[in-house]
Amino acid sequence: MEYEVVIGIEVHAELSTKTKIYCGCSTEFGGTPNTHCCPVCTGMPGALPVLNEKVVEYAVRAGLAMECDIEHQSKQDRKNYFYPDTPRAYQISQFDLPICKNGNVNIKLEDYDKNIGITRIHIEDDAGKLVHDNYTGGTLVDLNRAGVPLIEIVSEPDIRSSQEAIAYVEKLKGILEYIGVSDCKMQEGSLRADVNLSLRPLGQEKFGTRTETKNLNSFRAIGRAIDFEIERQKAVLESGGVVYQETRRWDDEKGEGYAMRSKEEAQDYRYFPEPDLMPIILSDEYIENIRKTLPELPESRKQKYINELNLPEYDAGIITSSKALSDFFEEAGKECNNYKAVSNWIMSDIIRAAREYEFEYSSMPYTAKQFAHLIMLVDKGTISGSIAKTVFEEMIKTGNEPEKIVEEKGLMQVSDENAIKEVVDRIIAANPQSIVDYKAGKDRALGFLVGQCMKEMKGKGNPQILNKLILEELNK
Repeated sequence: MEYEVVIGIEVHAELSTKTKIYCGCSTEFGGTPNTHCCPVCTGMPGALPVLNEKVVEYAVRAGLAMECDIEHQSKQDRKNYFYPDTPRAYQISQFDLPICKNGNVNIKLEDYDKNIGITRIHIEDDAGKLVHDNYTGGTLVDLNRAGVPLIEIVSEPDIRSSQEAIAYVEKLKGILEYIGVSDCKMQEGSLRADVNLSLRPLGQEKFGTRTETKNLNSFRAIGRAIDFEIERQKAVLESGGVVYQETRRWDDEKGEGYAMRSKEEAQDYRYFPEPDLMPIILSDEYIENIRKTLPELPESRKQKYINELNLPEYDAGIITSSKALSDFFEEAGKECNNYKAVSNWIMSDIIRAAREYEFEYSSMPYTAKQFAHLIMLVDKGTISGSIAKTVFEEMIKTGNEPEKIVEEKGLMQVSDENAIKEVVDRIIAANPQSIVDYKAGKDRALGFLVGQCMKEMKGKGNPQILNKLILEELNK
């Protein structure tokens, strides 16, 4: 039997406010355990929450950027559950009256694009973190994260594959970065996804039984977890078994998922209005003032790169998928006045280096201005393109200016025709067969001779002069 995959995704994004959602404690990542907390975020009896206004502003910004309806009146609710990292035994969230509803984002894949509906965006506080000690068998609790503000973005069940799911989360990440409400550092848990997935026979309208895979914090994990769960459910159904509604965990090292607990429905959380917080009332003026401050979004910037800078659509899409990368591109391109060269470097060496050296685009070991100067050295003929790659690696390792690296390592390009001709004469004399091959129409012979000359000159020969002199000799 053929099955249709039905996926809805809940994305949790930590907001980049300086303080927590209901108290003045720092939201800074990585502090000494249990130092960024107070009676409010540790759930002490009698401690009362006070809503951080910036959280509301950021939620509205996200909703407007995702084409949501902004609710003029919403409230907060208690979501009751017992877990060691939630000391007050309930989470403050939003149940039936969220701030944002009925949104939409457009995703683009290789041969089609598609709109994904957003059911709602609501605010809530994060839980703490459990630290499991494998040596003693015990578990410790760090409450620094308790009370960090979140928005939860809930999609409609419009997603039909792991590719669409990744494209959707990538799109949300880009929007959140551009509007400045979250740093979206997935490795720090600032952006994580819960995937609800079910299968149904192709053509059937009724949904199948869904499972929820929790806390996926990389695009790779999202794709692999979805593909695994599709195959698992398919095997269960084809063997005559039953798919149970349950919450599941993904083990990225083993490449497999496993059941955690049977899935609770919303009513099991015993939601009721938070009695210690007033309703959130938003005026038209408040919403419109936030709308006016929205910056240029990824799709708009992408079209600008295509129309004004003549970048290929694919390249423009990759560059604008990250605000930090896009900002780097614009700053470097403006400095060296060669946007195409910057784009080419991004699509090859910069993306590769970020993966290889494991750095974020927001914290590259070189500045956009330094990188622009590297391109300018090539454009001026000071160094060759191949030498530029050597200089680039040194910039990553040392953070030094490209001019300093070129000078200290003696990498300046040789453009003296007499010096280059001496090398050309030696190489041609040592490879008479290449002359015969070139005369016979074998173009590879020219490339071979150029390569040999460059090898002898350690990549410093001016390629234009080198090609010219070799051709002159071959055509005599």
